[in-house]
Parts: sequence; structure tokens; C-alpha cells
Amino acid sequence: MKKKTGLDLNPRNHTKDSSLRALLAKAETHGDAERRVLAALPAELVAGTRFVSVHEGDMVISSQSSTGASQLRFRQHEIMARLRQDSLFEFVWRLKVKVAPARHKSRALAEKAPLSRENARLLKEEAGHTKDKQLREVLEKLASHVRD
Repeated sequence: MKKKTGLDLNPRNHTKDSSLRALLAKAETHGDAERRVLAALPAELVAGTRFVSVHEGDMVISSQSSTGASQLRFRQHEIMARLRQDSLFEFVWRLKVKVAPARHKSRALAEKAPLSRENARLLKEEAGHTKDKQLREVLEKLASHVRD
């Protein structure tokens, strides 16, 4: 019988490839940094805000809306003061805020509004005058969606 493969993706698992371990360790570090950044933000600005990166003293965070990004920029001195209290962000001197809209939004299903009796009558009348058989069938089908 074939042995089941181990799917434990853990940076402490030494049997995996070293590049995978390094990638998982980076992801874990990034997740920890994001939790710390979000903890330093005012409560009303946490929703829709993500930590992107820190590079050479510049921290980049993103907001889903331009309104949220403006609020973050407006309160950046307060946010930076809180962040510098954490040893991880001790040498961060500038805050850059980007707008990155959410990629996946659930759309509301479009509800089909039924026709009024008058519009249905007009469609049936128009279907009676047309010579194209397929168009006549479509118009009659549309006319059948009458509001009760």
C-alpha cells in the first residue's frame, strides 16, 4: 500500500524543501507584522486596511476605499507614534497609503421586474404585427411575464 503524503505546511517541518520553508516563514512573519499594524490603527480604520510592506523606513499599507485611505493619511502621525512603540517598527519613518479596492465583491442578484398588463398587451400587439417568426416567439414569451 502506498504511503500517504504529508501535507503539513509548517515552517518548522524540516522534511520539506528549504525554499518552501523559507516562503512559509516569510508568510508567517508578514502575518505577524500585519496583526501588529492593525492593532496600532484606530478601531474605525481597521476594516478594509491591509499591511503591504516595510522597506528602508517606508511602510506601505492599503485601504479598500479612497475615504479610508484619506483618513489613514490624515491620522498618520498618530498611527506612526503607536507603531514606533513596537520594536519591529522602530525605524519606520514614513507611511505610504495606497488604495486597493477589494477584488471579490458579492453582487446582489438582479431581480427581474414583471411587466405591467399594459406593457404585456403592447408586446403581444407588436408580436401580432411582425413577420419574423423567431422575433414573434420572443415577444410573446416576454409578454407572458405579466405582474399579477
